[in-house]
Amino acid sequence: TVLQYRWSLPLPPVLLISFSMQNFIAQGRVVNVSSNSRALKHLFTKIRDAKTPRVEFCTYANRLMTIISEEGLSYVNPQQVQVVTPTGSVFEGEAIDTESIVAVSIIRAGDSLLDCFTKIAPAAQIGKILIQRDEETRLPVLFYSKLPPLASKTVVLLDPMLATGGSAKAAIQVALDNGAKEENIIMFCVVCSPEGISCLMDAFPALRIVTGEIDAG
Repeated sequence: TVLQYRWSLPLPPVLLISFSMQNFIAQGRVVNVSSNSRALKHLFTKIRDAKTPRVEFCTYANRLMTIISEEGLSYVNPQQVQVVTPTGSVFEGEAIDTESIVAVSIIRAGDSLLDCFTKIAPAAQIGKILIQRDEETRLPVLFYSKLPPLASKTVVLLDPMLATGGSAKAAIQVALDNGAKEENIIMFCVVCSPEGISCLMDAFPALRIVTGEIDAG
């Protein structure tokens, strides 16, 4: 599936990087991909533009989410390796064991990121979590989860938008309750609010977040 809705955040985005946010980034707990990517700046402009046709929007969104997935994957326990090139020289590089990854979609929106992620990491196992807000209490409620064993895995949680952090916080707790280790959980998002990031960082100090953009909208 492709992302079939538009992120209704203001144009141009107003980035709010507080002192604590700078610390999260400096510590490597939060990776803001667009801060070093001209490609993402271009793609964000396209998907935020109200005049972009739907078909083009889906194409741009998939390209954007693929870049985020590729960048995020590079933070999933890379191992230093040596390989021999066709010319016989030795190349110092990195390898990632994608078989040790469980990609968990926070459905339904997370399925769009899951589709892009599994194209570049087809060996990863897949999980699903559905969390919705109770209409009376406004608190997140777990409606459904289907997860493989998580105890020895790197868990990649996928959700395009991190707003208040309530649903993501509940999803992380579900992963922990099913055996995941906090330091082995990394969340991939397209857009995050500073408030949502702070909510998760305060609750889960070992969590890491990779986001396409941090937006104050």
